[in-house]
This record gives sequence, structure tokens and C-alpha cells, in this order.
Amino acid sequence: MCEPRIDDPDLPLVLLFRHWPATVSVFLSNRMLCFGCPIVSFHTVIDACEEYGLNEVVFRAELRDAVGG
Repeated sequence: MCEPRIDDPDLPLVLLFRHWPATVSVFLSNRMLCFGCPIVSFHTVIDACEEYGLNEVVFRAELRDAVGG
């Protein structure tokens, strides 16, 4: 199985948090309750941004910055 990519649009948040724990701070700083949510296995960054009304491009840039790249 291939390693996940942080920019994969189909990547579930549970895998994002598992592989890049530093991304949790981005969610928390945006007052998002995704970390610890019971449906985190099913939602993606796209879903989270839609739910919270965030610009996905900007949010993904914040995620990449959080992991150093």
C-alpha cells in the first residue's frame, strides 16, 4: 500500500491526523472540532472546509506549513 499524500482529496481526516499529527493544531486554531469527532474516519479536508465555511486552498496551505512543507 502506498504512503498517503497530504494533498490527496480523498484522504480521510483520521489518516491525516495519524500521519501528520502537527496538522491537528491547524484544525484547532480554526476552531474546528474535527479532531476527536466520531465521523473523522469518513470526512476529508474538503468536507471539513465545506462544513466550517473555510477556503480550502488557504486551509491546505496552512496544513502544509504545519508539517514543514
